[in-house]
Amino acid sequence: MKNVLRTALFGALLILAAAPGIASAKSLDDALDCHSNGHKFVAPLLAAGDIERDPMHVESNSVNAFHTEHDLTAYGFGVYVVLGYQANDPIFRQGSGTPIGEWAYGVVVKGMKSSVEAAVRKAGSDATVKQAFPFLTAIVCASD
Repeated sequence: MKNVLRTALFGALLILAAAPGIASAKSLDDALDCHSNGHKFVAPLLAAGDIERDPMHVESNSVNAFHTEHDLTAYGFGVYVVLGYQANDPIFRQGSGTPIGEWAYGVVVKGMKSSVEAAVRKAGSDATVKQAFPFLTAIVCASD
């Protein structure tokens, strides 16, 4: 019983410690309305130092994944990684396969797909929402 209580208290302290970061995090909601492109979404984040300059991973379809340097949110969810691609743009590395399209951008957030999708739709965004991993959900805008 003592261990259970200690674990619960420790978990509560971790949540409280994380709360100020989320409260002061930069929101990306407006940019995730799918009326932009990969360059216009990623370039300002690079310039502000909000994401690392070099992608931590490049998918075969050329989507670049950038690790965050500062706290970011999307629709109230903490951003785990920023995604982006723009054809013929030196910001982005080319993947080994066929590119996703002319451009794509988005984020992977910490949250369940159902909750994230509800928040995205409530905000009026047409972004695609997909489960990336358990408790991680991708919010993506892409060219047609």
